[in-house]
Amino acid sequence: MARTWAQLPTGRVVRLGGVSTETITLALEPLPDDAPAIVTYAPPPTTSVSNLVTTLLAEFETAAVELFPSWLPGAEGITGPGGASIPAVRAIALRTASATRHFGPFLADLAEQALRGTARGTEKFPHEIRALGLARILAYSFRRDRAAILMRVPQGLSPVAEDILAAASEWLADRGGFGVWLTGAPLTSVDRIESMTIRLPAEAVALIRSVPEPPSDEHPTPRLTYPPVTGRPHPASQAEQRLEAALSICDWAAGRAWNQPYQSGLLSNRIRVDLVWWDERCIVEVDDDRHRERDTFAADRQRDVRLQQDGYAVLRFTDDQVLNDVTAVLTHLERYLQSRRSGTFEGSRHAW
Repeated sequence: MARTWAQLPTGRVVRLGGVSTETITLALEPLPDDAPAIVTYAPPPTTSVSNLVTTLLAEFETAAVELFPSWLPGAEGITGPGGASIPAVRAIALRTASATRHFGPFLADLAEQALRGTARGTEKFPHEIRALGLARILAYSFRRDRAAILMRVPQGLSPVAEDILAAASEWLADRGGFGVWLTGAPLTSVDRIESMTIRLPAEAVALIRSVPEPPSDEHPTPRLTYPPVTGRPHPASQAEQRLEAALSICDWAAGRAWNQPYQSGLLSNRIRVDLVWWDERCIVEVDDDRHRERDTFAADRQRDVRLQQDGYAVLRFTDDQVLNDVTAVLTHLERYLQSRRSGTFEGSRHAW
């Protein structure tokens, strides 16, 4: 029986069978309302369960630092480690922990490290405390009560490597409370993991089937990816951060909103747009290398058509364009928005 996101277990390891990783990833954009907070992880080669767990926890702590302050209510106005910022953020963390299930010392140390811009400093805590704390932090970052890891199983693992991956996944589920959902290559030598089927939107499945296989030189997938937080540029996107920093000092850029959900109609699937000016019906997408992949490229084209039919203009810029010539991007955006506001609309769905 196919399960919904809400019916998939946390605190356990299961394999999501019958559907590709690409299809699942596409269906998670944006994060469904009934899903836990889901991060995607492509494990590196390793020689032991301990090494894999240590590596994963370090990368999750880096993600938590990037996501700050979304997981610490009351810390939104605190930036940088100067002055009284460190004592203030630690006090907020300890107060938050006293009213929640968080472990106060770990939460306070991680909040301090977020202000300092580094994930170093929490290694003194046992792995069990870090895993449980990070699961809660990731869940709350997206206002969910659970967290799950979509684990991309690499091709060609040896029986020993398969057992290491399975055991590390079981440890994370047992000690951290994560749901660990395996996708990708099957584990041919490990038979203790239950397989489940996820119910996905027909649109996502049909889209993957309609496009050709990706070329062999496709860009590699980052090891750890996670969704954006609504209302903010994606913490892991240098291009989105750079663009927001530039827009924040431009009067004409008022009215913008980052990473917003959008639904064309009751019968259509929700999508997420990177940046939008609702009044001007102008959407900006900042595309990294992932948008060259077959599934993402096809989904982009499909959603652009839907948005245009709803009266929105879609401007697409690459990461390189934003990072290498943000002034040109601003010039184009200002001209486009002013033409929208004055009723002399000109432009296309591609920036240049």
